[in-house]
Amino acid sequence: MPNLTGDNRDVKTLRLPVDPAHPDSPEARRSIARAAEILRAGGLVALPTETVYGLGANALNPAAVARIFAAKSRPAWDPVIIHIAGPTANNPMLRDLVAVVPEAAQKLIDAFWPGPLTLLLPRSARVPDAVTAGRPLAGLRMPAHLVALRLILEAGVPIAAPSANRFGHTSPTTAEHVLDDLDGRIDAILDAGPTRHGVESTVLDPMQSPMVVYRPGAVTLEQIRAVAGPAELFKSDKPLAAQPPEALPSPGVGIRHYAPKARLFLVEGPATDLPRLLAEAAGRHTGERVGLLLPAEFAAAPELTALRADVFPWGRWSAPSELARHLYAGLRALDAQGCTVILCPLPPAEGIGAALRDRLRKAAAH
Repeated sequence: MPNLTGDNRDVKTLRLPVDPAHPDSPEARRSIARAAEILRAGGLVALPTETVYGLGANALNPAAVARIFAAKSRPAWDPVIIHIAGPTANNPMLRDLVAVVPEAAQKLIDAFWPGPLTLLLPRSARVPDAVTAGRPLAGLRMPAHLVALRLILEAGVPIAAPSANRFGHTSPTTAEHVLDDLDGRIDAILDAGPTRHGVESTVLDPMQSPMVVYRPGAVTLEQIRAVAGPAELFKSDKPLAAQPPEALPSPGVGIRHYAPKARLFLVEGPATDLPRLLAEAAGRHTGERVGLLLPAEFAAAPELTALRADVFPWGRWSAPSELARHLYAGLRALDAQGCTVILCPLPPAEGIGAALRDRLRKAAAH
């Protein structure tokens, strides 16, 4: 059984393998059953989703949710998302956790669940204050990852799960990333290989008119509008801060987040100018170990091949979903190589590019 005492520093973290191509194998069944047992007992399990790895606890157990915050060194003002499973129509977990599902929200559920969309809905009395940072709305989503869904159903409880990393650090897209941050601080990790999307879910408040996207993700603003009507991106005039003075309306809003150890600098401009702009930016950091998130289309540019820099092959500039999938892995890889500065071109805002810009700007806030 999990160690439920202390500050999460005395836990032996179990690595429970699951081959997502063979979820019905005896090993996969044993791993999921063990993880579910830990969750029911009030422990912490890192679990794969289609976005990033999450750090899960029984969402209905305030003491278990408190362990998430302790393990991540996460402040209590930052709410966490509840993950559910089951049918999308009249879902019993959803009915138990929220007071009302408006028409727009049901349209989005029908269109995008299971999937990378979190909806902020009026919570029921069953949801502990710790999950929502005392706010009246709870963030809920149904992940589109077979292992995550089976774990939720096996445990028989909704799972509260922010990303499985230390607070403010780069999010994890592999089990190794999770262990880099949390080994010895959590009870177990379900290792099902790399995640698919690589950036966190879209977070939407469908209770407002127009609806508000607090955090862009793989479900884009354009897709939301097409299904459920007017929606807009959240905008704040306040500068990014390390510790906002009050509870946040949504996970990941208004704070420096997703950050590597190295100082991250963003370079923006027309695609034809980016090799030159990246080379010029590197020239401003002489004497430092420079890392470069480099799209495939720019790899052969003479300005960049002459640089003394550690290069992470980021994916195709023309395929922003590839850039999203490899973003956090790239930041972590360049950190591991000892880079003190990382340079990254800033993608256009179309589609999932909006999510990339959101994560990169928060990671680069100095």
